[in-house]
Amino acid sequence: MPRVANAERLGREVIAAALQPAPPVNYLAWAERNVVFEDGPFLGPYNRQLFPFFDEILRALSPEDPCRFVTLVASAQVGKTTLANIFCLASITIGRGSFLYVHPTIENAARWSKMKLSPLMRSTAIVGELFPQRANDSQASVLYKERRDGLSRLLITGANSPASLSQVTIDHQVQDDVSKYETNPAGDPEAQADSRSRAIADAKIFKISTPLIIPGCRITRNFRDGSQEHPYVPCPHCGSMQVLEWENMLATLDPAHPERAGFSCVACGGLAEERHRPQMLKGFEWRAHNPAARREHRSFWIWSAYSPLQTFEQIAREWLKARGDPASEKTFWNDTLGRAYETRGDGRPWQELAGRAAKSDYARGQVPKGALLLMLGVDCQLDRVEWQLVGFGREHRRYVIDYGTIGKHISEPDCQRNLDLLLARRWANSYGHKIGISLAAIDAGYSTDDVLAYARRYPPHKLIAVRGAQGDTAPRIAKVQRERDEKRGTVLKYSNRFFNVGVNTLKMSLYRDLLKDDPAAPGFVSFPNNCEDRYFQELVAETRVSHKRFGQIIWRWEKPEKQACEMLDTMIYASAAAVKHGVHWISDEGWNRLEAKFEAVVDPAPRQRPKRTMADFARLGSDPESLDERYRGYFNEL
Repeated sequence: MPRVANAERLGREVIAAALQPAPPVNYLAWAERNVVFEDGPFLGPYNRQLFPFFDEILRALSPEDPCRFVTLVASAQVGKTTLANIFCLASITIGRGSFLYVHPTIENAARWSKMKLSPLMRSTAIVGELFPQRANDSQASVLYKERRDGLSRLLITGANSPASLSQVTIDHQVQDDVSKYETNPAGDPEAQADSRSRAIADAKIFKISTPLIIPGCRITRNFRDGSQEHPYVPCPHCGSMQVLEWENMLATLDPAHPERAGFSCVACGGLAEERHRPQMLKGFEWRAHNPAARREHRSFWIWSAYSPLQTFEQIAREWLKARGDPASEKTFWNDTLGRAYETRGDGRPWQELAGRAAKSDYARGQVPKGALLLMLGVDCQLDRVEWQLVGFGREHRRYVIDYGTIGKHISEPDCQRNLDLLLARRWANSYGHKIGISLAAIDAGYSTDDVLAYARRYPPHKLIAVRGAQGDTAPRIAKVQRERDEKRGTVLKYSNRFFNVGVNTLKMSLYRDLLKDDPAAPGFVSFPNNCEDRYFQELVAETRVSHKRFGQIIWRWEKPEKQACEMLDTMIYASAAAVKHGVHWISDEGWNRLEAKFEAVVDPAPRQRPKRTMADFARLGSDPESLDERYRGYFNEL
């Protein structure tokens, strides 16, 4: 006889399980007991000794801490995503209700679910048992996971999807990479996500991210609103508690010996080196700089100097490689220091730049010492084409060489002919060498079809088409993958010829470099001594202005009405060409070779070949085709 289950009993057991209060959650104990890493630098069970700074953050996320918001602003590769994963998996296996995990975009969310979350769920036995996964999971199951007994569920979404941030009540949530959230059609995605937990009295909202740019950085604003807890460690020599600050390392950094990088104690002056770090981390503690906010919002900041994933020497070498290039410095500040990069929102007064340029030792059209690679930026307008030639040299220095205007639209034969002559032109430097254009970038944001038709006349290593890409997170240059023809609907393939340019990043880099007055400083911008005033007015025409959109502050570059800005645009396009050409990654040895090629003195009186007489040609034969290549030219001249 088959055994028949008692339906009534099963129902009562399910109801009893649902009504039973969830057991106390100890995220730290749960991680030590359950988490096993199958990839990465530290394989095996979770080891709290490697990351002692995680302990207090996990305690803040527990129900015992009254705070509602927990913010972690940190550099890359510190382990903040590991913390979020522990908070997420422990909550859905021990607790009850719904958990929301928000990424900047749906695409980011799906990639994280497949590449990060799923492997961790499989390697964590208790999670794998409660959330069985199948190899043929649909896209829906990638972004939604429900416990087999129905007591908890995980929703994964992107901040660019307002529909997924509505109509659900969430007990706990993680807002990952919050600095990259952009306002969606329904408003501010961060506020939308926060509101999903409004009805839950003991909800926890964990915000994590590397910072980006201030003003306007979301994670930096959240950190300042919270308790502002900083990482303190004892000096290995005198025991004085202090924060490891980047400025401290920089003050003692010897560029010739980055392996000696360390921190000078603010109390005794002793040097804390890499070998002292395990000892210092044993005495690690968090100290709040805004303790009044601790009950509602705990916020933490930490950077690479505390992480076993990066050495002091690696930090020093990263800085030495990045210094001088504002875009690389921005990445260093964000990903290594865990700090927001402060931008220059307005240009330096043009009169100051003009005054500095008047003292320059070269004129327009001349290639000064140090300018070894020439890039051309071209901007297309309705009735003309504006261009600017910029030289690039060691340590990200720029040299404005010349600029001008070609009349008529880019589609006109006369305009194209003059632009051809410009692209073929060579400029002489003070050593007697003539240098051609390494790469030109032409704006295809206006009259795209006409510009691309012209660009196809040249190979991509000589001329590329570019267009501006908005947003502070846009890369400096990225290939346009594919678009559709507006008339025919067919996919257009641009190969290696058409690129999006992160104009915001390049403008911020330029404005920061324009503040430098020392010609020997990395990133210094040199000008000819006979530039017109209108050149400098156009170069610094735009400012970074805040606007409110859907209740959220956003920042845009704007210029005064009727003020031209073609010199700024062409400088940006020339800088994008330099990035594409690889100027910023040339080694010292590479620059040495370029200097040997273009800055070696040319003999002013080269050795003349001897004149040949008719008798010489008679001996060689009167047929020009029978002459040796060395003499054929002389025969033709005679």
